[in-house]
Amino acid sequence: MTFKVTILGNGSAKPTLNRHHSAHALNVHEQFYLVDCGEGTQRRLIQNGISSLRINAIFVSHLHGDHVFGLIPLLSSMSLNGRTTALDIYAPEPFGEILDMHIKYFDMKFDFPLNYIPVNTREHAMIYENKVMQVWTIPLRHRVPCCGYLFKEKEPARNVRKEAIARYGLGVEQIVKIKGGEDLVLEDGRLVKNDELTYRPYVPRSYAYCSDTQMSGKVAKLVEGVSLLYHEATFADADKLLAKKMGHATTVQAANTAVKSGAGRLLIGHFSSRYKDNEVLLAEAREVFPNTDLARENATFEIPVEKVSM
Repeated sequence: MTFKVTILGNGSAKPTLNRHHSAHALNVHEQFYLVDCGEGTQRRLIQNGISSLRINAIFVSHLHGDHVFGLIPLLSSMSLNGRTTALDIYAPEPFGEILDMHIKYFDMKFDFPLNYIPVNTREHAMIYENKVMQVWTIPLRHRVPCCGYLFKEKEPARNVRKEAIARYGLGVEQIVKIKGGEDLVLEDGRLVKNDELTYRPYVPRSYAYCSDTQMSGKVAKLVEGVSLLYHEATFADADKLLAKKMGHATTVQAANTAVKSGAGRLLIGHFSSRYKDNEVLLAEAREVFPNTDLARENATFEIPVEKVSM
């Protein structure tokens, strides 16, 4: 029941010797997803032992270069490496035009189905779903259309209490039906509710990716109770006027969003190259929200399973 994120890049605007552009690799139940794809992403994937052939879908927050310039080379390498599985790309318009242009002028050919799904950055909507997870858009406030993404683990199947199995002499067929949500009807006609027979094994986990954005109270509401919140903190608090002008957030603003949302943990990243010591930025955020960490490149952050008391 893996749920973890690997940071492939945490820099903004321009790369440095030790900072790549924005990209996160998410592993949910051994299914892989890529969130943003800045320059150098495929090299970071290789360094972290994550095969691009295993990526199920790619989610792009907006069309600034530091979030998308690595995508076309990655798609090319996927094809060269023999990918045949279909790939979905979720991104704001006009990404479709950008993709078509590269295919036309660079004579690109893909041996796998490539599906582009336009994203409405102004609405909070579910855009992706499979057996274990849903993905929702999070409208953000930036200089261009931009949205974050909320990855929500689905409610796990309930477990049947051992004492209930023994007490009622439940057979395999009955156990399967009860796990599926059915109540139990006894031979004398009495009804035993499903809640009395089962328990929730663990609390569903979630991860919110909030890239380039000014601080927004709406964001905090949309990610309320999130297990792990990634929020950009491009600038230190002393540069909050510059942050507003550029459509970005500060360390303190990111931490305030974590507080208002009731997040379990906060990661800050997308650091401006003007700051040489990220620990100073971390200290500012921790003053407001103690459970904050730097989104360090090549670091993996696992969201642990929180078991429910029976």
